Amino acid sequence: MTLHTAAAKTWFLYLLECRNGRLYSGITTDLAARFAKHCSGKGAMFTRLNPPLRMLAATTFENRSAASKAEYELKQLSAARKRQAAATWRPRRDLPGATR
Repeated sequence: MTLHTAAAKTWFLYLLECRNGRLYSGITTDLAARFAKHCSGKGAMFTRLNPPLRMLAATTFENRSAASKAEYELKQLSAARKRQAAATWRPRRDLPGATR
């Protein structure tokens, strides 16, 4: 019997800015695909009602559990504090929908 281990995936915590200025945070292993789902109206109820404008920032985690915990903590913050927190994340030039 051979045991197969799943390849380690990098998990991302991301922050979206919606067209009406509201913020949305989530986790994923594929930023581009998740952003595309949000933009197409298939990502989450929140982004169906508040279409995303751009991805503000993303940061990485080694596993889903760590990303989920960080997402929970981020969701407890005010919008201003979420923006401040995201500003400390390592800059990424590959963010879907990012303004360059």
